[in-house]
Formats: sequence, structure tokens, C-alpha cells
Amino acid sequence: MQIGVFTFGDVGTHPVTKATIGEQQRMRNLMEEIKLADEVGLDVFAVGEHHRPDYLISSIAPVLGAAAVLTKNIRLASAVTVLSSEDPVRVFQQFATIDLLSNGRAEIIAGRGSFIESFPLFGYDLQHYDELFTEKLQMLLELNKTEVLHWKGRHTQTVNGRGVYPRPVQKVLPIWIGVGGTPESVVRAAELGLPLAIAIIGGQPARFAPFARLYKDVYQKAGHNAAQLQLGINSFTFIADSDQKARDLFWPTYHEVTSRIGRERGWSPGTRAQFEAECDPTGALLVGSPQTVTEKILYEHKLFGHTRFMAQVGLGAMPHEQIMHAINLLGTEVAPAVRRALQQQSVAAVH
Repeated sequence: MQIGVFTFGDVGTHPVTKATIGEQQRMRNLMEEIKLADEVGLDVFAVGEHHRPDYLISSIAPVLGAAAVLTKNIRLASAVTVLSSEDPVRVFQQFATIDLLSNGRAEIIAGRGSFIESFPLFGYDLQHYDELFTEKLQMLLELNKTEVLHWKGRHTQTVNGRGVYPRPVQKVLPIWIGVGGTPESVVRAAELGLPLAIAIIGGQPARFAPFARLYKDVYQKAGHNAAQLQLGINSFTFIADSDQKARDLFWPTYHEVTSRIGRERGWSPGTRAQFEAECDPTGALLVGSPQTVTEKILYEHKLFGHTRFMAQVGLGAMPHEQIMHAINLLGTEVAPAVRRALQQQSVAAVH
């Protein structure tokens, strides 16, 4: 299993200490976090696109381009690229450039996004929400397999035999579909034979197991090679030296972020008791000591059989040193323990 980290580059004020993390400092911190993730042997680092004051990253390409020259081995991805409001030609060119800078480590995780700010910002009509994503994904896939593009667009431009450059180091750029649990999106990824990343932000992870089964069933029925199937699970994660310390440190920023977003969407604020329940062995939050987080990743692997786990580390205005410590523990303690356990399971299954 690949194990990695993703972030939206949260900025703001810590609800307890009142320390503020601004954009310039957060960007410097982010570069240190990506560099550390590479040094401790994690497989992937991803950053997500947003167009809101509480998140740093609206333009993924320069962030990953900078990360490409700071790192040696870690794969660099978006999580997600809001493809519905992007130009697929520019997305391909940007990630091909990242691929060149990183010597073949770029990935695109495309999605429709959990917020809608980019649609009016770039002049798109929300009435075309699904049509935009469908057409732009098809265009991006075509760009990925052919150098000279012939394309008749409806919501995109028409391109008559134009070359699209640069081309990436990899023969084709890995393109994943990121979803929040919509069956139609799961089926789309499976039918196209694309890797799928499922974001689990609350509730019981077990309720997402049917989506994983649906993806695998449709993927194989569509005639794709089951050996090439890739399924990712993305979860809120925070690791500290003990369970209690991890929960105490994570709760304030988790509560502040979820309450703020909840107010926008008409949700009631969560309680500490609900948070503690989410941290329990079958809950959605991977918050605790290295051993606890290891056990929860392995629990989820029994549910999903996934090939990649991505930890969303650094929710809200969490102090940089706490994020760095969590990444260090993920790379030096959790990831090796998970890999050993899965290797032992694999050997046992053979015998």
C-alpha cells in the first residue's frame, strides 16, 4: 500500500492560542512539510485547489513545481484539481511541466470539488455542473494519449489538429478521480478504468464499503485488468505520541473548521463527545498514537482492500511543529508498521 499526505494549506487563527498563520508563512511551512514527507519515505504528497480565504492553494501547479525541485522520490499530486472550472489543455501542460521538473512523479486527481467558488469566479454556470466535468475529463484523457489534438467542444474549445506541449516524462500522466461517495462518480471512474480516491470525512468508514465493491465490480465488468486497479482512501489524520495528546491537540482546530463549514451548510456544530466517537476504532478520524493510527489503517484495509492511503494532516491553523511531528511519525512508524502487517498477511494468504 502506498501511504501519503495531502493538505489544503489551511490559514487562519488557532482557536485556543490565537496564533495566526498567514499565507506567506504557510507556504514556507508547506515546502518544509513536503520535503520532510519525502525524507521519511512517504509515497505521495498532494495539495488541493480552493478559492476561499481559509485555504492557501488556489494554483496547484507552482506549488508542486517548487516541491518537485525540493524532493527526490515522493510522488506529487493534486487533491483535487477542480476540473469543471479549469481548462484541460492548461491542466495537462502544467502537470506535464511538473512531471519534467520531478523526473516523472506528477499525478492529477481530478474532481468536481466540495465548494463552488470557482464556478462564478471563472464564469461557469452551475447548471452545467456535471456536463462540465464529464466533457473536460474526456478532453483531458484525450490530451493524455495523443500529442496532436482533434477535439470538438461544447463546453470546451474546439481544437483542430494542434499539438499540445510539453509532453511528460511518463508515457501518460496518472489521472485519478476523486469522489466524496457519489455512486455515479464511482461508476464513471470504474468504466473508464481510472484510479479512484474516496474521501471519508465523517461517520463510519464501513458505510463506504459498498462504493469500493461497486467500483471493483464495474471495473472488472468493463474489461479492465483487475491487477491494475488502484483505490485510494483519504481521511482526516493526526498523530502524536499518545492517543490523548493527539485528540487534545487536534480537537480545537477540527472543531473550528467543521463548525465554520457547517454554518455555511446549515449543520449543527459537533460536540467533543461526537469527536471522541469518531476517533474510536471504527470511526472516520485517524487520530491517535502511531499504533492506533496503524490499527485504523489496517481496519480500513479490511473494509476496502485499497492500494493507497492518504492522510489529511494539518487541519485549520494547527501549529507547524505539530504537523511536522505527525508527518514524521506517519513516515517513520506508521507506514513501516502497515507495510509489515500487509506483507505478513500476503505471505500467510499464499501459504
